[in-house]
Amino acid sequence: MAFVTGLLLIDAPASALNNLGNIPGARTDNTVGVKMIKTREGAYPYVSAQAFRYWLRTTLEKGNFGWKAAPIFREKKVAYTDANPIKWWDDDLFGYMRAPSKRADAVAARAAAEEYAEATPTTDTVTRVSPFRVSTLVSIAPVQITEDFGVMSRHEGDPVPHEHQFYRTTLKGLFSLDLHAAGTFSYRKKTGFRNLDDERVKQAQERGLEALEAEKSYRLPADDRTQRVAALFEGMAHLEGGAKQTIHYTDVSPALVIMAVTKGGNHIFGHVIGANGKGLPVVKTEALEEALTIFADELLSPVYVGWVQGYLDEERAKLEAFAATAPKPIQISHPREAYQSLIQDLKNNPHWLD
Repeated sequence: MAFVTGLLLIDAPASALNNLGNIPGARTDNTVGVKMIKTREGAYPYVSAQAFRYWLRTTLEKGNFGWKAAPIFREKKVAYTDANPIKWWDDDLFGYMRAPSKRADAVAARAAAEEYAEATPTTDTVTRVSPFRVSTLVSIAPVQITEDFGVMSRHEGDPVPHEHQFYRTTLKGLFSLDLHAAGTFSYRKKTGFRNLDDERVKQAQERGLEALEAEKSYRLPADDRTQRVAALFEGMAHLEGGAKQTIHYTDVSPALVIMAVTKGGNHIFGHVIGANGKGLPVVKTEALEEALTIFADELLSPVYVGWVQGYLDEERAKLEAFAATAPKPIQISHPREAYQSLIQDLKNNPHWLD
């Protein structure tokens, strides 16, 4: 099985991309804090994986990528998507869990609601582990959190004070896509593996999906699978999102991305980017050389590096010098070009999705 394994950096020069709400006991009642990991070394701001996936889903839905997003349904305190990976691309690549209530009142409410008219009938609980995985995006070094004080004063009377936290750092995250799982749907009666119930199996058969009897799965045609994967990485190249954009306007598209197609799901690039004494990113060429040497037999593609010109130019020059003698090919370009190179190679090597 093959995986797209990658690392990305988001440059956050003055940002508050993921917040935790009001801070109890703060100087003002409406002080908004940022999410952070507190350690003895200091505070590490972070963006949760859930937030990152939300940014990516939204980017894919709004962008011109052909993305087909599943409708969402709500039953009191429970919400779920249509959970049909045959039809919906995010159900395929982001996973789902759907276990609609079997209580008489819930069944009657669904039958009466117009929005359920197009929902896929569900005969059993279905779940799907997400083929796309992403880590928490964490600051590469501890930082001092800034407390910003402001007031609302465009009215008569006393101004209304408010505060919020923000930070200056670089956020590092890891991601992985299981290429075999993309577009392949299991009907095994096992938690996490029962992607298809009887109704969805019927749809798979009616659409002529390939039957993988040994895996108890059905698979979309190779072109359909590649199209969905390509759209996912197009979305990552154009990523938008984040909190407090009105007053901080942070570009969350990757300033640096390192990725490759590998045989295994273990992440080989997790330790190739560190921080210097000033908290700025540095490329650990020795760690990268070791990874490319140890995992040489598992690398199916070149190493795609996307690096924005003007961002840490000295470190980029160091990597370019290393690439000239690296044990495996390294292609360095703009992040959007790097994603395009990956997409093109995926199209040229459909066996990577087998």
